Amino acid sequence: MAVTLIFLAVCFVAYTNGANANFKGVASLYGTGTTTLRGALWWGTAATFAGSLAALFLAQGMLKTFSGKGLVPDALAQSPEFLLAVALGAAGTSLLATKLGFPVSTTHALMGALVGAGLAGSGTEVRFAALGKNFAQPLLISPLLAIVTGGAIYLLLKSLKLAPDHRTRKLDLLHYLSGGAASFARGLNDTPKMAALLLVSGSLDIRWAILAVALGIALGALLDADKVAETLGKKVTAMNPGQGFAANLSTALLVSLASYLSLPVSTTHVSVGSLMGIGITTRQTHWKKVGEIVLCWVITIPCGAIMAAIAYYAVRSLH
Repeated sequence: MAVTLIFLAVCFVAYTNGANANFKGVASLYGTGTTTLRGALWWGTAATFAGSLAALFLAQGMLKTFSGKGLVPDALAQSPEFLLAVALGAAGTSLLATKLGFPVSTTHALMGALVGAGLAGSGTEVRFAALGKNFAQPLLISPLLAIVTGGAIYLLLKSLKLAPDHRTRKLDLLHYLSGGAASFARGLNDTPKMAALLLVSGSLDIRWAILAVALGIALGALLDADKVAETLGKKVTAMNPGQGFAANLSTALLVSLASYLSLPVSTTHVSVGSLMGIGITTRQTHWKKVGEIVLCWVITIPCGAIMAAIAYYAVRSLH
């Protein structure tokens, strides 16, 4: 029974991840009018699904990081109550943000949930030094790096006349490819974070765990991503096709590198950071909306922690 509940909870996390995050790699395709919302969503979902499957071969280091081992005592990390609480805490946080239309980080939600369930289950035995090294540092550095990289790549492409202000056949092709690459990188980086919970529970072989998460992400994207799509595509910064191409290229490069190095960065941070970098360069950033998004990022971790702690106590009370 516990294994079944963990499986369903992780699939729910994957669903909310897809609903909240799948549009990030292709937001610029919609924002610049290169394609429709549904067209961008189908392309982003297909590329993300491919990245999810590739995680089986290219991103296994992330599986260990998000298993909870090293962060909390091993006995707790392997307990059904802990795993179920982490999944429920992360899913609840992502679902709430999705319904409100804010692009938050599933990585943040999972990190908060790991800490919340860890504190509920072990008191003071959560190893915060491991939290800082394995989670906090990459998450803090990645958006700042994305702002610089996004702006620099845009200026470089502009100087090479590869990022014009208007659509051309060549630019449309490059824009689609960069959006696919960013989505592929997101699937590669996010899928093992969720699949790790299934592997620790022993409910599925790694291949089936990756596939289950990949399918959950795809379903969430296709059925429930419209509100976040509007925020990312239209409300962070004004974009022309050349700027959208540069943002996608920056996101794809940074997230792919992070996956190769087994660093759990947030695709949300990198994607929004890249858009901000370009917006700063062109002086078109919508700072009010950016402030709202950053505030949601800050809230995500304690929200995930509180929800996971409540879930842990609730599950324990049922025994």
